[in-house]
Amino acid sequence: MKFYDLINGIDLFPNFDRQGNDCMGHQHHHDRGTKNLRLAFFLNFIFTIVEIVGGLYTNSIAILSDAVHDLGDSLALGTAWYLQRKSTQKPDANYSFGYRRFSLLGALINCVVLLVGSIYIISEAWERLLSPEHADPEGMFLFAIFGILVNGYAAWKLSTGESMNEKVMSWHLIEDVLGWAAILIVSVIFYFKDIPILDPILSLLITSYILWNVFKRLRETIHLFLQGQPDNVDRSVLINQLSAVKGVDSLHNIRIWSLDGEHHVFSAHAVISSANTVEEIKRIKKELKKVLNTYPFEHYTIETELKDEPCRITKIETE
Repeated sequence: MKFYDLINGIDLFPNFDRQGNDCMGHQHHHDRGTKNLRLAFFLNFIFTIVEIVGGLYTNSIAILSDAVHDLGDSLALGTAWYLQRKSTQKPDANYSFGYRRFSLLGALINCVVLLVGSIYIISEAWERLLSPEHADPEGMFLFAIFGILVNGYAAWKLSTGESMNEKVMSWHLIEDVLGWAAILIVSVIFYFKDIPILDPILSLLITSYILWNVFKRLRETIHLFLQGQPDNVDRSVLINQLSAVKGVDSLHNIRIWSLDGEHHVFSAHAVISSANTVEEIKRIKKELKKVLNTYPFEHYTIETELKDEPCRITKIETE
């Protein structure tokens, strides 16, 4: 084998995590994320049915409105659950990087659903500001306690996840917890004084807070969807670490993007001029792998070039 053939292309697709351990830990994480979304879906769907019955029983438009909102949440959770399961499929001929970006798609869809749901809540709250309605405070109090417990538990389970899909869906459920907290506060106040306008005022404050966080998540999700560089990888530090490997003269055509917000992809061209033996090439490859394995890269590729070898990609990008 010629020296040129040895260094012309190093394709690195490791099956290791950040510490160099086997990727079974990643699979366990995805299984846990899928189970969390499944649990949240069933809890939310069952509670939606209870809400509809409770809203009719207490004659509370607030509870009925929340039931409609929870029905949308159930749809969003079901979608997130399906796409999270889909994201665990292995690479195939159709998706060579695997299906991890399906999880990111779920986060994007659910951000939109949450935005639409929040706008609906704001419109309902505005209507109740103009025409306040009375409800049964005892029934509101009992359902509020139940709602906080169910949605709070589901939100807590999803908040422990690391995927963007789980993070976005946790905000769905946090919104529900805060909504029920508002209903709880209003129901207690109703015991002492009838001020029905408090319900829509609290709803507007809570929904505004949720919208602010959703916009942040949506911006982050769109950034990753458009293959923006992930925040947890310092590009300049990584380049300096790779360039510091003995035998590497420089790096160019550097690409860093994320599949789902957790698992990233890296590619670069490394210029080598001082490697004259096979053993020296192996050492350079080993050192490059050692650096890259400290980052959350699921796939990485480094193409090596001689110092006087023209790079076709660089030429195309500068034309």
